[in-house]
Amino acid sequence: MDVNSNKYTIGFSLIMVVIVALILAFTSESLKPMQKKNVELEKMQNILQSVGVSVSRDEAEANFNQFITEQIVLDLNGQKVEGDAFNIDVLKEYKSGGQKNFPIFVYENKGSRKFIIPLVGKGLWGPIWGYIALDEDKNTVAGASFDHKTETPGLGAEINQGWFQAPFVGKKVFDETGTYKSITVIKGGAKDSDLHGVDAISGGTITSNGVTEMLIRTLKVYEPFLKS
Repeated sequence: MDVNSNKYTIGFSLIMVVIVALILAFTSESLKPMQKKNVELEKMQNILQSVGVSVSRDEAEANFNQFITEQIVLDLNGQKVEGDAFNIDVLKEYKSGGQKNFPIFVYENKGSRKFIIPLVGKGLWGPIWGYIALDEDKNTVAGASFDHKTETPGLGAEINQGWFQAPFVGKKVFDETGTYKSITVIKGGAKDSDLHGVDAISGGTITSNGVTEMLIRTLKVYEPFLKS
């Protein structure tokens, strides 16, 4: 065989491409279980973070199993249905045209119960998401955790900072008459007496509006359950 011929060069290149492709495919398949587990652990961390429990990835599963005592699946009427709450893709459920199922996680510690609701929405440049925890009265915010993929650093990206999330604690989902109000992120700042408003991010108006829309739309789905 003439190793200097074009046929040899092309044939050798094709064989190497096939070998490398097989190796990459095998590696990708081999790593999938590990990747899936890492995603699950990060989700556990985020759920716990909404109630102020900060743990490392290595500690996430043990703490999640200890403090999350119930995982509930609700239909559009707020009724409990069978299902795997943890593995529900909330974004797909909102977009789907058929039966919708929505998860809620119950946190218990020292006799106190909190209800953790996942959130999905859209910021300026891409998706935003998070979790909001309500006290046992299913009305008062006990904690909130937000994150993003591509928001502007120093502006909309600040939704994942503690200084933005902390003011949500103590806000109310319903007013004194029991009417659904949700929580609004207000440009220019919320009044101290406003039980349904928090300060927006200066210069991050569109992302702040995205958080507002995400809260109003998501919590509305859970209204029947929260009123029950």
